[in-house]
Amino acid sequence: MSNLFFVVVNYHSSEQIDRLLNSFPTNSQELRVVIINNSPGDREISNLNSDVVDIIEAGENLGFGRACNLGLNWIYDRDSRAIAWLINPDTYFELDCDRVKSPIDKAIALFAKHPDLSIVGTTVYDTSGKLTDAGGKFTPGTAALSIVDALPPNCTAEYLSTDWVSGCSLLINLANFPECPYFDPRYFLYYEDLDFCLRYGQKHEIAIAPTIKVFHETSSITNRNLFAKYQHVTHSYLIHIEKHGSLSTFIVTNLRMSLNTLRLLILKPQQGMGKLVGIYNYWRTRLIKSA
Repeated sequence: MSNLFFVVVNYHSSEQIDRLLNSFPTNSQELRVVIINNSPGDREISNLNSDVVDIIEAGENLGFGRACNLGLNWIYDRDSRAIAWLINPDTYFELDCDRVKSPIDKAIALFAKHPDLSIVGTTVYDTSGKLTDAGGKFTPGTAALSIVDALPPNCTAEYLSTDWVSGCSLLINLANFPECPYFDPRYFLYYEDLDFCLRYGQKHEIAIAPTIKVFHETSSITNRNLFAKYQHVTHSYLIHIEKHGSLSTFIVTNLRMSLNTLRLLILKPQQGMGKLVGIYNYWRTRLIKSA
């Protein structure tokens, strides 16, 4: 049986992480939790330290991908055959109505039965119980992506193949990787999960597990600062188009985004300024790199 490690990135979200930990079913198989503390000023996070919880101090806000890399390397160095479950701090579990197996037990059983699976996403529901994420599709060239928000009728499959899964709740079977997998550190926040799946999906099987559920308080953390949210999503989207789209798509995207930014600056200045800074940071970094 593989050991299971949760990886949670903290950014002023101690209260949400405490809720997540308290939602772990008490009858689940043994597990450990690794919290990457991206907010050094959050003193409350130390209260969550325990025999099964390890807190790694990032020293600064590394962003989601780089913080996950820190956790993944920490786990890989200790157990290169473990299952690493990346999960957002604003998520929580709820036992299925059959009360037979918890989502954690189901995850361990899935990898035991299907060891060839390398990257698995869970279904994600909002706080009202509506399915919001069950994998995603990707179109090469245009770099278009879509989120699947419905399962096949009467679905009883243990897993379904998919192009990519959300980093909100993403499991990695480290045993299938000769070296520790990693997120592209260029992405500070947003699109790093898509890039991760597109890179490793060329050699590894990616799937969604319909019966493994998490509940997500969508954007409860990122919506605290809309300027920063729009800055990061814009910057990361341009990196995504650069890496996975065609040249024509990249040009059209930049033109469209510039026009949309001007509109937002008038109608929604906070979001507009965020997009403007995101575009500036992308091109500044690109020009410095090419110099």
